[in-house]
Amino acid sequence: MPQKESELKKPQKVKERKEIDQRYKWRLEALYSEDDDWEKDYRAIKEMTKESEKIAGTLGQSAEKLYEALHFADEISRKIENVFIYARMKKDEDNRVTKYQSMSDRAQGLSVEVQSSLSFMIPEILGIPEERIRTFVEEHEKLKGYQFYLEELLRQKAHILTKEEEQILAQAGEVAAAPKNIFSMINNADIKFPVIRDEKGEEVEVTKGSYVKFLESSDRRVRHDAFKALYSSYEKQKNTIASTLNYSVKKDVFYARVRKYPSALQASLDEDNIPLEVYDNLIRTIHEYLPAMYRYVKLRKRALGLEELHMYDLYTPIVKDVKMEVSYEDALKKVSEGLRPLGAEYVSLLEKGFAEGWIDVYENEGKTSGAYSWGSYDSPPYVLLNYQNTIHDVFTLAHEMGHSLHSYYARSKQPYTYAGYKIFVAEVASTVNEALLMQDLLKKTEDKNIRAYLLNHYLEQFRGTVFRQTMFAEFEREVHEWAERGEALTPESLSEYYGELNKKYYGPHIIVDEEIKMEWARIPHFYNAFYVYKYATGYAAAISLTQQILQEGEPAVKRYIEFLKKGGADYPIALLQGAGVDMTTTEPIHSALKVFEELVKEMEQLV
Repeated sequence: MPQKESELKKPQKVKERKEIDQRYKWRLEALYSEDDDWEKDYRAIKEMTKESEKIAGTLGQSAEKLYEALHFADEISRKIENVFIYARMKKDEDNRVTKYQSMSDRAQGLSVEVQSSLSFMIPEILGIPEERIRTFVEEHEKLKGYQFYLEELLRQKAHILTKEEEQILAQAGEVAAAPKNIFSMINNADIKFPVIRDEKGEEVEVTKGSYVKFLESSDRRVRHDAFKALYSSYEKQKNTIASTLNYSVKKDVFYARVRKYPSALQASLDEDNIPLEVYDNLIRTIHEYLPAMYRYVKLRKRALGLEELHMYDLYTPIVKDVKMEVSYEDALKKVSEGLRPLGAEYVSLLEKGFAEGWIDVYENEGKTSGAYSWGSYDSPPYVLLNYQNTIHDVFTLAHEMGHSLHSYYARSKQPYTYAGYKIFVAEVASTVNEALLMQDLLKKTEDKNIRAYLLNHYLEQFRGTVFRQTMFAEFEREVHEWAERGEALTPESLSEYYGELNKKYYGPHIIVDEEIKMEWARIPHFYNAFYVYKYATGYAAAISLTQQILQEGEPAVKRYIEFLKKGGADYPIALLQGAGVDMTTTEPIHSALKVFEELVKEMEQLV
């Protein structure tokens, strides 16, 4: 029987940007009041690049010459940052606007020009005898501001090659990028996935974008079919992908050996001055808490009412039919209230951001998807959202404002040189915000179903960010050790080991399907080696800090705000130690995983 027209749901059309109320848009005028001002800076930078030719070759002459060069590099970098970020963010507002496409492309080209014009500096600084650099810093007051920067260069000097050798390595860069680029082409362009039937029985093609949506489906047949469809496609490409991963790992080993590091892992950790035990402690401590993960998996099996839990059942929500629609205005209130433990000053800055056009709130035609926090040293820390009134969006708002206030504090207290911060600490502030918001929502929630829904969200963050990323980190460590021992990385050896890891991490209450052995073949992070562990350590550090903030109050808050203010003025480990978290010990990971254990216990009572 045909539906009446009034019964048919018309799809909600995405608005054009001009239809969005001005109060829900960011105010980029704080960066450039008009595009003509951007053009002036663009031309000024072009002129500045010519100045670098006059500076080259003078850095070792005197303390003043070294200071002038470093100051010049900061000035031109700060300016190109403004130009690049403004153009890209204007493009992100609506990617269809050709004017901002063009400005973004020009800014990208100019950025490369600036980097090229400054490329002489580090080799030239490292060519100056260490004692002379230290004498320069002692005798020149303004050069003292660059002391940590110079110490960091000198720390890595033993691993920097001669100028000629460095040039050869630089020229080999494109060839070295081949495995990653080839994998990207296979993964994003060439691989095709089969068609399955969705919940309504309609034929739909599986894509990388839709795959997680299918795994979250309440229809188990859809989950099963999507899982089989995805991994059958990777299975067909296993020899090629194993070869690309093999050569990516060999590339890491080659660079580590050329730069005189004992291993590829230690070469990677040295970039952030992270001790090897931080990586090993993470994996070892997660192993201690695997029984808690097994309990969670068993709970999931019971809550879903399944005789057998399979790998394709890990993503579907175990709490059904909970609708938590939250307007943007309510989200602002919830986030402000949730972050009150961080003190009046923090909440005041948060609300300043809400009121002063830091945030671009709603989706519009052509707008870049997802969410981010960005901005330059000279601008507010802007946030791009695509707010859809879900509880997930409320957490995204808290997360991105965590990044933004970290940047705000760092930029207000540090010179340009140290206002940025390393990836190792970047996710701490965002996760602290999410964890504090979660605790506040749980405290105020009396509805049993909503409480269970929130706990499910929290548990899944732990599973995905701590346990799963650590499993990836263990896989990376092992396969690099194979290559260092001269062993081959074959599709069979990779799949066999990856299957064993899944059994170890998920335990006896789940069927580890054959297909999951191929998951290594679809993880792009493996081509940026030893990166994923930072998600797990950052999350663990943030949960530990959240516990301190809630239990100790003001002393912990004071340490935490000081950590935010320091930006990149010290090594990541030292910065976190100042906040009250020592990542060279296992204590923060233990602290975070005890929270996970408590969440599992409570969830067992609720479902």
